[in-house]
Amino acid sequence: MNAGSTGLLLVEPLAFGFNAETAATNAFQYPTDLPPARVAAEARNEFGGLVSELRDAGIPLAIAADSTAPPKPDAVFPNNWVSFHAGGTVVLYPMRDPTRRAERREAVIDTVKAQLDFIERRRIDLSGEEKHGRFLEGTGSLVLDHHARVAYACRSPRTDEQLVREWARLMDYEPCVFDAATPDGTPVYHTNVLLWFGEYIAGAGLAWVNPEQRTALAQRLRAPGRELLEMTNSQLRRFAGNMLEVKVGMQRHLVMSATAAESLHLEQLRLLAEAGTDPLVAPIPLIEELGGGSVRCMLAEVPLAAGSAA
Repeated sequence: MNAGSTGLLLVEPLAFGFNAETAATNAFQYPTDLPPARVAAEARNEFGGLVSELRDAGIPLAIAADSTAPPKPDAVFPNNWVSFHAGGTVVLYPMRDPTRRAERREAVIDTVKAQLDFIERRRIDLSGEEKHGRFLEGTGSLVLDHHARVAYACRSPRTDEQLVREWARLMDYEPCVFDAATPDGTPVYHTNVLLWFGEYIAGAGLAWVNPEQRTALAQRLRAPGRELLEMTNSQLRRFAGNMLEVKVGMQRHLVMSATAAESLHLEQLRLLAEAGTDPLVAPIPLIEELGGGSVRCMLAEVPLAAGSAA
């Protein structure tokens, strides 16, 4: 949503923890021996630190409260079940794992409306596809180039190609579907762990993309005139592919975790500086280790400016 200012939805976690069900398709998750109460408390501390950094940067926020029942270990990742778009469209998504479906709550959407003055004019509800075994996990599955109106998606158990194409038809985007896997051959579970867009730069983990598709994808990513920041296997493992550029007025912030920021080398930092995007860094090591997602997964964009592209 780079054409206008953007707000963010975050959900404060109550029962964050390792989810064995989601770990079956998420190679980034690792269990812990820490007591559940300590894990939940530390996750809230990390969440609070991210919120403080975002507020200090002047980014408008909607902070939704998690509900107590049922416990939702992944509630801190709302971008997988809902997205908000200019013109007032809200999209709800089908989630692969039953433990995550309880995260879809009207109270969270109401928080966005109340705290960011978002006016809903249209709703697209794809969640019924769960009954047919078809899944599309929001802006985890979809990485959107709002300027060129292209929806990028890598096929995985959580990202159904036909649903990608149906979403693109409904939202007037062009789909670009490709294949990606970690070096051991595990399919990349979400596209947003290897691809992100800024206004003048894009980050891509081409090392994980199918070699037969790699050159064409790189050319397409560069086509709008963007600089391409390529990330290595080790950087992707440290969540350098899981970033989000947020624009407020004329300022553009690239939100990332401390883990990701520490993995970047000087040439990459120079590219970011030349692109005019300012790194905004927050440490969330426990959420990354147990949840298998980083800061981008914790943020759902909400367009604020009338007429912004989304």
